[in-house]
Amino acid sequence: MSGNTFGTLFAVTNFGESHGPAIGCVIDGCPPGLALSEADIQPDLDRRRPGTSRHVTQRNEPDAVQILSGVYQGQTTGTPICLLIQNTDQRSKDYGDIGQRFRPGHADYTYWRKYGLRDPRGGGRSSARLTAPMVAAGAVAKKWLAEKYGTTFRGCMTQIGDEVIGFESWDHVPNNAFFAPVADVSRLEAYMDALRKAGDSCGARLRVVASSVPVGLGEPLFDKMDADIAYAMMGINAVKGVEIGAGFGSVTQRGTTHGDSLSPQGFRSNNAGGVLGGITTGQDLEVSVAIKPTSSIISPRETIDIDGNPTEIVTKGRHDPCVGIRATPIAEAMLALVVMEHVLRHRAQCADVVLAQPPIKASSL
Repeated sequence: MSGNTFGTLFAVTNFGESHGPAIGCVIDGCPPGLALSEADIQPDLDRRRPGTSRHVTQRNEPDAVQILSGVYQGQTTGTPICLLIQNTDQRSKDYGDIGQRFRPGHADYTYWRKYGLRDPRGGGRSSARLTAPMVAAGAVAKKWLAEKYGTTFRGCMTQIGDEVIGFESWDHVPNNAFFAPVADVSRLEAYMDALRKAGDSCGARLRVVASSVPVGLGEPLFDKMDADIAYAMMGINAVKGVEIGAGFGSVTQRGTTHGDSLSPQGFRSNNAGGVLGGITTGQDLEVSVAIKPTSSIISPRETIDIDGNPTEIVTKGRHDPCVGIRATPIAEAMLALVVMEHVLRHRAQCADVVLAQPPIKASSL
């Protein structure tokens, strides 16, 4: 199966299945000399892992990462880094009756038609569990970028189902199960409890921001920074839409408003989301993603079996009523991998470019 490697200079090859013995990735191209241990990676995996609240799947996976290669005496060597995460809480029997039927909204039918067979246990290769290795790889990229450029990544939920979430402070995000930037999430908890009781699911909208991004990252014409960000985000399970900066809001803006004016003090606004002509401006990269409702629900759904006969299916097992709840660290990781890739590209081609004028400040606001 092709299509399992993300990136070229910082290449991450993802492997494993939801109910196999383990999942993981191989990172090829990480610069040598980065101090790295499991403790640098585990916190992001803990933010993504299942079983952390009543609002997510109760599959209890510790997601403990092991570094198998590429690190010697606490430093990266420049050779491939293999990261391994054991699967310890599979319940494959929950999927015993769906091997001959296709779950609506899942990749069951498309995998079967493409490969002639499929692994029905937890979705196999198409499971969102395979985002864990990308979060682990993203943690490595985050650390290198933070040390070299001071670049930081953070994300939050801005809407869950019908519930729009206002923004109060980034400080609230780590203090609740929703990655919500608000102090009081009781409204969101009640919404999710009612949804679970109804046997249904909902989607979500997330915001992801990268700050202190170097100016000049991105390649014309088809490797634009924003194009690669969209490509990366659409590679996350359940993502159905991506916006950069003002996104679809640009439709109703006027040119006098949308164009971010420049001043000696900095940019006046950031409708461009930190990218002009596919190249970073030094402003924050602003990304928004739409997550579809979870397809695995206990409500009966109409479907067919592999012989084309009409039937009904109920998806058993342990599932997130909203996969968007745990998607924030995934989106952060994918954004970090894109920035890391472009930093290495820029360093290879344009490291000798020096301008007398300092870069414009990110914002004058």
